[in-house]
Amino acid sequence: MAGLHVAASRVAPGGVAAYVRGKATRKGIPVRDLKIPGERHPEKARRADSAPQPKKPDWIRVKAPTSEGYKQTRDIMREHKLVTVCEEAGCPNVGECWSQGHATMMIMGEICTRGCTFCNVATGRPDALDVFEPGRVADAVKKLGLNHVVITSVDRDDVDDGGAAHFAQTIRAIRRQSPGTTIEILTPDFLKAKPGSLEVVVEAKPDVFNHNLETVPGLYPEVRPGARYFHSLRLLQRVKELDPSMFTKSGIMVGLGEDKQAVHQVMDDMRAADIDFLTIGQYLQPTNKHHAVDRFVTPEEFASYEKAARGKGFLMVSATPLTRSSYHAGEDFARLREARLAKLGA
Repeated sequence: MAGLHVAASRVAPGGVAAYVRGKATRKGIPVRDLKIPGERHPEKARRADSAPQPKKPDWIRVKAPTSEGYKQTRDIMREHKLVTVCEEAGCPNVGECWSQGHATMMIMGEICTRGCTFCNVATGRPDALDVFEPGRVADAVKKLGLNHVVITSVDRDDVDDGGAAHFAQTIRAIRRQSPGTTIEILTPDFLKAKPGSLEVVVEAKPDVFNHNLETVPGLYPEVRPGARYFHSLRLLQRVKELDPSMFTKSGIMVGLGEDKQAVHQVMDDMRAADIDFLTIGQYLQPTNKHHAVDRFVTPEEFASYEKAARGKGFLMVSATPLTRSSYHAGEDFARLREARLAKLGA
């Protein structure tokens, strides 16, 4: 399982079962059942149902996961009391990735302080950060013998540094126990964090710093209302200023209502910020309370986006209907290093 990327959760032993039961309590307080959309996304409960989703075309359909590899990965997750963003966000690639031992680690809990209209991660008030989590994550990485690990998190606007120190502690803990493992992080925007928070993460030296712009700027008010497009863009630019050798990565979804001109403008903005790696994937609507799918973008259009992005100078581009931020992350990181070496050689 050398390619496995895992997701750690702060759920205490028995916590997952408590959520599933729904009627259970923690210290006398009823526990939400996160499998129920109304409890998982209370901020969306009053939203009108969107129009019925259009029928998925053949190129977007995936088979239900049944392979032995998938089951083995699932069993490892359960055995180590880990939770993956693959499950939390309802990723369509879970069957393929888990069958190959790939998943993405989510730290700082499973409840986000933001309520983006596209996202299926639960929204609410998270518990306090677990100071022992970085060590547990590092221990899991070492035991599983990972070559490349992807670490993401929920937004933690309730913490003064947005969770920056927690990210840094996790990176350092992995480095101590698994010095040969490459580390990719997918961070929040640290919009409400105190000054200097981003620097704390960059100083910990992840191999890839990823932060997704998610969509075109004109759609931010309805898709990503708690974020700011140019703040996210500047965050990625600042990473390069702090450490020019660090790979930067960002991604967007299409099919939310954007037009091609806006997508090309985002590409230009990213290149102006010296972003190395661009991902573009099809938006899929988690529930009828989430942002509606505007259309299913064809594979031919994705191919045209990839061609355009490569022409603009990105070192790596992944643009397919099922592309997600951490899809094939380990293989893509190797290609990213090769692309930089080839560019430097040229």
